[in-house]
Amino acid sequence: MISELQVGVITQTHGIKGEVKVFPTTDDANRFKKLKEVIMDTGRERLTMEIEGVKFFKQYAILKFKGYDSINDIEKYKSAKLYVAREQAVKLQKDEFFIADLIGLRVVTEDGEAFGRMKDVMTTGANDVYVVEREDGSEVLLPAIRECVKAVDMKQGQITVHIMDGLL
Repeated sequence: MISELQVGVITQTHGIKGEVKVFPTTDDANRFKKLKEVIMDTGRERLTMEIEGVKFFKQYAILKFKGYDSINDIEKYKSAKLYVAREQAVKLQKDEFFIADLIGLRVVTEDGEAFGRMKDVMTTGANDVYVVEREDGSEVLLPAIRECVKAVDMKQGQITVHIMDGLL
């Protein structure tokens, strides 16, 4: 299981006082208000950044990190990914999972037949859609609804699905 979860990506600077515009990769951008720190991955280094201020603009979170007080201090971190330790992650309800934990799981049919591997999750307005990669490299889209997804067993690393008529 992954120990850190991505919550956003720095898209650009905001103003001249060291703030950054962050595109949230989390379901609820308001979670930034409760965060005290994030782990910034620049691709070359990982830095723990203390959050000093949070505000929102359109679909972005505007973050101010402690000790970074000018555009020159923060500009080099454009495109950096922001993570939180799993302990700081949002508490999940029963039958809820982090997408990062689902990717890579085996997908089997109700009959126990191997069907493929979880490749991605697409979030839509109505329900999520699981992208399953088959052995031959083709992809099948499965709606993440009870009629289709019968069980997710994290210990076994497996998702059991019912292939509804018309899906293949």
